[in-house]
Amino acid sequence: MAGQRMSVTRRTVLRGAVAAGALAGAVAAGAAKPSRASADPGRRVAVLGGGVAGMTAAHELAERGYDVTIYERRALGGKARSIAVPGTGTGGRPDLWGEHGFRFFPGFYHHIPDTMRRIPFAGNANGVWDNLVAAPEARFSRTSGDDLIIPMGKAGRIWATPDDFRETVSSAISTSTKMGEVDALYFANRLLVFNTSCDARRDDQWDKTSWSDYVGSGHRSNEFRMLLSRTLTTLLVAAKDNLASTKTIGNMGEQFLGNPMEAGNDGPLDRLLNGATTDAWLQPWADLLHGMGVQVVNAEVRGLELAGKRITGAQIVDGSGASRTVDADYFVCAVPVEVARTLWTPEILSLRPELAGTSQLTVDWMTGIQFYLKNQTDIARGHTAYVDSPWSLTSIAQNQFWNRTPFSGMGDGTVQDCLSVDISDWNTPGMLYGKPAKECTHDEISREVWAQLKAHLDTRKDLLRDDDLHSWFLDTGVTWDAQQGRNANIDPLLINTAGSWALRPDTHGQDLENLFLAADYVRTNVDLATMEGASEAARTAVNKLLDVDGSNAPRCKLFTLYRAEVLEPFRQLDIARYASGQSNMFDAPA
Repeated sequence: MAGQRMSVTRRTVLRGAVAAGALAGAVAAGAAKPSRASADPGRRVAVLGGGVAGMTAAHELAERGYDVTIYERRALGGKARSIAVPGTGTGGRPDLWGEHGFRFFPGFYHHIPDTMRRIPFAGNANGVWDNLVAAPEARFSRTSGDDLIIPMGKAGRIWATPDDFRETVSSAISTSTKMGEVDALYFANRLLVFNTSCDARRDDQWDKTSWSDYVGSGHRSNEFRMLLSRTLTTLLVAAKDNLASTKTIGNMGEQFLGNPMEAGNDGPLDRLLNGATTDAWLQPWADLLHGMGVQVVNAEVRGLELAGKRITGAQIVDGSGASRTVDADYFVCAVPVEVARTLWTPEILSLRPELAGTSQLTVDWMTGIQFYLKNQTDIARGHTAYVDSPWSLTSIAQNQFWNRTPFSGMGDGTVQDCLSVDISDWNTPGMLYGKPAKECTHDEISREVWAQLKAHLDTRKDLLRDDDLHSWFLDTGVTWDAQQGRNANIDPLLINTAGSWALRPDTHGQDLENLFLAADYVRTNVDLATMEGASEAARTAVNKLLDVDGSNAPRCKLFTLYRAEVLEPFRQLDIARYASGQSNMFDAPA
């Protein structure tokens, strides 16, 4: 295979303006911070973690006059950041961009777009939000070549009755997927059951039910199982359909149904940034935070110190390897769940025993690899799902959307496109080496992914040609251990498995006064491990902090998920039915 892995250190941080400008000074421990007369004594906040949740919390708190310091072990943006590939830029061109995985901003996101509108960007009336562009279609590719191209634009109308819902949705499914009418109508009815279920049923019965059991995939056609059970869950949550919570998948399905009809949405269903995530969003955000007086310290959080009902300090190891304890009046814990649960001491758990449930939450891998191409590819004008791929691959050809930073102006000048691929299943054996991705070397991963892509696109050999491959880049969070013969991953993804809602904590507990949780594992309305979930959790945590502090500052804006108004009377009826042990009124036997 042409191309080779491009190495990068784990400490690579935001490129360009970061290295030369404001953020470069901020990430050094003890960097000078502009004075702020508005920061009163008793209003110092330590934000532990600088991903989307940590940056959101810092942003909201700084706007309200708090003195904020972010402690981040690598770089602002966390898993969302772009990763510069060192040494790839020549002739005055910047390095190529790599990413943990491609960014996706569904139209039903509200918290992230609200923040984007408040981040200035030169030439944009609506700030960073104007850097979002719509993807007009999605492709579902098969090894048989019988691919589906589905438009992502505005479509249909809002249904008027439950019967209308079933007929409209089943017709759309059978038309777009060529699925049999019986299966399509059955699935539409399962969606109707969920959409007319009350909150108590969703939080209990449906959260404890796996998606495959809920839709009865074992009794349906192969087309049904592949598209509506397996592919749907791996696309949304990188989980197997026999493990994923129906509450989570159902919530997302409800949003995707409403979005094309422009019901309760912020924009088109499928949106991407018009450049690398760092260039188009995170760097302007970091500049804004720096200008607001937010400090950023390169440090890893190792522990929390407790006295009475208050956290008195956070133990950190800074960028130089030195250990120390930092104090603050309030602590916002914005690290991911696999890190957070290592911080809960017996004393902390005695005050918030529900935090013990985080040790039972499941994390898995969903990680990206980028293939840099010498010619542009025309696979799809949007995202592609490779339905039969053992590793549950999805991809996006980025250059068609990157009008701000085209690939021709990066690297050595010969790269014309980048196929960014997400690997959602790291546990299933592949087709080349018969090993799961976790047990493949990085070179084997690149070859395996390339082979799985080509197996789906073989009927159109011009879409992906070996001669076009320039090089590739695998997310640096994945590291190969030759002695163990397997990979490690420092950036796993929370998976909402059946029954996990009860294990997830709220952002604050009154018995632990000054600790607030702001990450996608806490209970949120969006109920999904996403940037949107992280933003919602951070805003909720800040609102709780304002309550505890007795602040009269405006609370952070929170948004709710879309629900069809015409079905609300049936959800109200379901409250009494669920309380009395009855099934949903539309939940008839198959």
